[in-house]
Amino acid sequence: MFARRTRWELTPNRFSAALERARASGKQLLDLTESNPTRVGLRYPDGWLQALADPAGLQYQPDARGTPGAREAVAGYYRELGVEVPTDAIFLTTSTSEAYSFLFRLLCDPDDQVLTGAPSYPLFDFLASIQDVELVSYPLLYDHGWQIDLHSVGQRMGPRTRAVLLVNPNNPTGSYVKAGERDRLNEMCAPHGLAVIADEVFLDYGVDGRPPVTFAGNQDALTFTLSGLSKVAALPQVKLSWMVVSGPKAARDEALRRLEVIADAYLSVSTAVQLATPKLLAERSQVQEQIKGRVRENLAELDRQVGSRKECSRLQVEGGWYAVLRVPVTGSDEELAVRLLETAGLIVHPGHFYDFPSEGYLVLSLISRPQVMREGLQRLLTSL
Repeated sequence: MFARRTRWELTPNRFSAALERARASGKQLLDLTESNPTRVGLRYPDGWLQALADPAGLQYQPDARGTPGAREAVAGYYRELGVEVPTDAIFLTTSTSEAYSFLFRLLCDPDDQVLTGAPSYPLFDFLASIQDVELVSYPLLYDHGWQIDLHSVGQRMGPRTRAVLLVNPNNPTGSYVKAGERDRLNEMCAPHGLAVIADEVFLDYGVDGRPPVTFAGNQDALTFTLSGLSKVAALPQVKLSWMVVSGPKAARDEALRRLEVIADAYLSVSTAVQLATPKLLAERSQVQEQIKGRVRENLAELDRQVGSRKECSRLQVEGGWYAVLRVPVTGSDEELAVRLLETAGLIVHPGHFYDFPSEGYLVLSLISRPQVMREGLQRLLTSL
C-alpha cells in the first residue's frame, strides 16, 4: 500500500523515548536544545503582525517566482551583503525544505546522488529520500577549526553525482565555508556539470561580527543559494523562504526556465506573507541583534564554566546558534544524553543525531535563556 521511499524506521530511539517519559511524568527539565526563537524571550517589533493583514492579500495574482515586491526585498537583503541579485533569479518558497524538493526534482533523476557534509542536520536524509535521491556524505574535519575534506569530496564524485550541498555556516558545527574551499569546489563542480547548493539560513549570525560572505554571487558554477525568514527574521512560523540562482549564463538561464515550471505547479507561498516580507526584512536587525547578543552571552558563560575543566572542551564556532562540546567517552553519546536526562533533568543532543564520526560529542543551543544555560551547564559539568 505504501511507497518504499517512506519505509523509515519510525520506532522512537532510546533518547526520544526517555524524553517522552520524562515530560509525561511532569518532571521539571532544563532544555539546552531549544532552537525555536519564538520561545526564548525575544522582543519582536510592533507592527509585524499587522503587516500580515494588508488588504491587498485578498487579491490573488499568482507569480511562479513570487510577488515582485517580496523578491525586490530579498534582492535588497543581498544588496546589503554586497551582492547584486536580479529579481528574476529569485524564487520564493514556503520553506527551505520545499526549496530542496524543487532542486532535487530539478537536478536529479531517481537514485542520483547529492554530496553533503557530515556532521550536519539530520533533516536532509528525509528530504532526499522523499525525492528518491541518495545522499553521499563527505567529512568535515576538525583541527583548531572545521574544514571541508576536499579530497574526500573529489573521491565521492561519481557518474550519478548531481550536486554538492553546503551549509554556510554549518549546523551544528557553526563553520563557514572558506574562500579557498569555495574556489576549489567551483573548480571541481563546473567541469563536470555539477551544481552547488548553499544553505545559508544562519548566514547572518557570525560570532565575530565580520560581514558574512554569501554564495548568492557565485558565478563559476551553477549555484542555488537558500535562505528564509525562519532564521533571517527569527520567524519559523511565517512560512517564506527563497532561493537565488547564479552561475554561468547558459546553465543559469536553463535552470530558471525549468524552475519556473516547477514553481508554477505549486504556487505555495501565501500572498499575505509575501506582502509583509519587505517590512519583515527591513526591520530584521531588531531581532537579529537580540539573538547575536544572546549567542555571545551564552558562549561567554559556556567558556567561563568549561574553560577550567579538563574533562571537556568547546569546539570552535564561527556562526549559527549551536555549540559542540567534546566530552569524555564512557559509552555512547545517546547513553550519556539519556543519563543526563534521567539523573540531572537536562536535555542535550547526542552528537550521533548529526552524524559525528565518533562518540564524545554533545550539541547545545546558544539561544537558550541565559539562566537556563547557566544552570544547565552547572548540572552538565557536575554530572560529567
